[in-house]
Amino acid sequence: MHSHPMPQFGSFTLLLALALSVYTLLAGAFALWRFKTTRAEDGSGRLGETARRAGIASFIALSCAAFALVWASFTNDYSVSYILHHTNRSLNPAYKFSALWSGQEGSLLLWAWLLSAYGFVLRIRHRVDVRLSAFASTILAAIQVFFLLLLNFAAPPFAIQPGPVAADGFGLNPLLQYPEMVMHPPLLYLGYVGFSVPFAFALGALMMRYPGEKWIHITRRWTMVTWLFLTCGIFMGAHWAYSVLGWGGYWGWDPVENASLMPWLTGTAFLHSVMMQEKRGMMKSWNVWLIFSTFMLTILGTLLTRSGIVSSVHAFAQSDIGNWFYGFIIIVFAVCLFTFFKQKDHLKSENKLESLVSRESSFLFNNLVLLAACFTVLWGTLFPILSEYVQGSKVTMGAPFYNRVNIPVGLFLLFLTGIGPLLAWRSTSLRSIRRNFILPGVAFLVALVVLMLAGVRPWSAGDAMQATIFSLVTFSLAAGVITAISSEFLRGAFVVRTQTGKNLFASTILLVRRNTRRYGGYLVHFGIVILFIGIAGGAFNQSQEQEMNFGDSLTMGPYKLVCQSFTQESKPNYDTEYALLDVYKHGKKITQLAPEKRFYIASQTSSTMVALHSTLESDLYVIYEGKNPDTDRPIIKVFLNPLMNWIWIGVLIVVMGTFLALVPSLTKNARSKATIEPPLVEAEVHHVA
Repeated sequence: MHSHPMPQFGSFTLLLALALSVYTLLAGAFALWRFKTTRAEDGSGRLGETARRAGIASFIALSCAAFALVWASFTNDYSVSYILHHTNRSLNPAYKFSALWSGQEGSLLLWAWLLSAYGFVLRIRHRVDVRLSAFASTILAAIQVFFLLLLNFAAPPFAIQPGPVAADGFGLNPLLQYPEMVMHPPLLYLGYVGFSVPFAFALGALMMRYPGEKWIHITRRWTMVTWLFLTCGIFMGAHWAYSVLGWGGYWGWDPVENASLMPWLTGTAFLHSVMMQEKRGMMKSWNVWLIFSTFMLTILGTLLTRSGIVSSVHAFAQSDIGNWFYGFIIIVFAVCLFTFFKQKDHLKSENKLESLVSRESSFLFNNLVLLAACFTVLWGTLFPILSEYVQGSKVTMGAPFYNRVNIPVGLFLLFLTGIGPLLAWRSTSLRSIRRNFILPGVAFLVALVVLMLAGVRPWSAGDAMQATIFSLVTFSLAAGVITAISSEFLRGAFVVRTQTGKNLFASTILLVRRNTRRYGGYLVHFGIVILFIGIAGGAFNQSQEQEMNFGDSLTMGPYKLVCQSFTQESKPNYDTEYALLDVYKHGKKITQLAPEKRFYIASQTSSTMVALHSTLESDLYVIYEGKNPDTDRPIIKVFLNPLMNWIWIGVLIVVMGTFLALVPSLTKNARSKATIEPPLVEAEVHHVA
C-alpha cells in the first residue's frame, strides 16, 4: 500500500463524485419522468430532492479531490505521476498551485470541479423555478458523469508512478511559468464550463416545452457572466502570448486560440439574438441552436487543447482521450437534434421581420456575420485534420486565410456596432434615420479626411496598401461609432436634465441607473471600438534585428537603444542571460530594458522573457534572442507596435460594461423615490420612430 494517503483520498473522492453524479442523473431523470407521466409529486418530489442533494454532495467530493491534488503538489509527492511530470521542488508556490491545470488530468479535474461548482449554485438557487432547475440539474449531471468517467478511467490525476519515488520532479513547462498563466486557464475554463448552464436550461426548457421566455431571463446572468469569463480568458491568453512567445504579436490563429474564439463568437451572437426572442418572440429555433452550438464548441475546444490532435503552442497535453470526446460530442448532438425535431412546433416565432431597416434586421445581420466568422475559423482549424485524413498529409491554414475573411467581417461588425442600437424595433422611419445618423456620418467623413491629411494614405503605402486601407476604414468607422454612442448618452442625459432639473453629470448617472442593461451594452460596444482601434494599429508595426555588443546602438522610430551589458545569473529554478539596454527618446534617457532568455534546469528547456516599454502611443518590444553561433555576438530584436495598449484598455471597458449590464436597473418605485419625474421621461429617452 502507498505510504501517502492523500492520493488514495483523491482517487476515492473522484469515485465518490462519480457515484453521486450518476445518482443525480438517474434519480433526477426518473423523478422528472414520473412527474410527467403521473403528475404526482409525492414520490418523485422526494426522489428529485435526493438527486439535488447528491448533486450538491458531488461538488464537495470534487472539491476534496482538487484539494488532494494541490496538497500533493505542495508536499512534493512525486509518487503521483502527474505531480512528478508537472512540478519540481524549486518551483515558485504560485506555479505549484497552477500545476493543477497545467496538464491533461489536472485540467480535466478543473473542468469537472468548475462544472460541479456551477451546478452547486444552480441547485442552491433551485427555487427560482423548481422544475426547470431540476431538468437543468439532471442535464448538468449527465455532463459531469462524462468528465468523471474520464477522470476515473481514462486520465486519472492520482495515478501512481511505478518504481521508486523520484527525488525531484521534471518541472513545469517554462511557457506556463508566467504570472498570467496562473489566471488565464481558470478564466477560460470558467467561460467554457459556464456555457454548460445556459445549455442545460435551453435543452431542459425544450424537453419540457417550457412556456414563454422565462428560461431566458433565468439564464441571462449566467450567460453574461460566462461570456465575461471567456472574454477575460481569451484576452489574458493573448496578452500572455504577446509577453512570452516573443514574436511581437498577440494572436497567431493558432488552433487552440481558435478553439476559444469559436464559442465566444456564437455566445456573442446568442447574447444579441436572444433579445429578439425576449422583445418580439422571434428566432426561437435559432437561439436554441446557437446555445447548443456554443456548448458543443466548448467541448471541441477542450478536445483540441487536451488531446494533442492539432499542433499548437497552447496544446500542453498529448493523449488518446480524443475518442471519448468524439463519442460525447456525437451523443450531445444526437440528443439536441432529437429534442429539437420532437419539440419543433414549440419554437414557432410569434412575429416576422417587418423591415430591413430595423433593430431586428441589425441583430440578424450581426448573427450571420458572427457565424460566418465562426465557420471560417472552424474550417481553418479542422482543415489540417481533414487534409491528413483525405490526402495523408497535414495542410495548415495560415494567417492570410483567416484575415481574408475575418477583416471584412470585423469591419462590418464594427459598422453594425454603431448603427444597430440607433435603429428602432419593427421599422425605422426616415426622420429617425436623419436624426440619429447625420452626426456619426459627419464624424466618419471628418476622421477619414483628417487621417488622410495626416499621412494615412492607401495609395502611398506600397506593399502594405491593403493593411493601410483597412486601418483607415477602421479608424474612420470608430470615429462614427463613438459619436453615435456618445450622442445616445448625451441625448438621454439632456432629456433627464430637462425633466428633473439635475446637472448633466447627475442626469447621465440617473439615465444609466434606470436602464443598466442598455447603457452597459453601449459601454461594451464602446470597448469593442477601442479594441478595434488597437487592432488596426497593427498595420503600422515595425521590426528590426541586430547583433549588439557593449556600446552598440539601434534606432527604432523615435527610440534609440544603447547596449550597456550582457549578464548571466543562476536562479533556484533556472539559469538566465539578459541584456541591459538604455532607451532614449529624442536624446533623453527614459528607461532601461532587460530582455531575458531563461534555461529551466528541471525540464531542460528554454524560454524568452520580453522587455516592454509601453505607452498609449506604442509598445517598444525587445527580445534577447541569444548569441549568434558564428560570431558569438548577442542578437537583439526590436518591434515598435503602435496602439497596442488600446487593445487591453478596450477589453477593460468591455469588462466594465458587462458588469454594469449585470447590475439591476432602478425599479419604478426606486425611481420615483430618487427623483420627482414624470413618466414621460422614459418614453422620451428611449425614443422610437
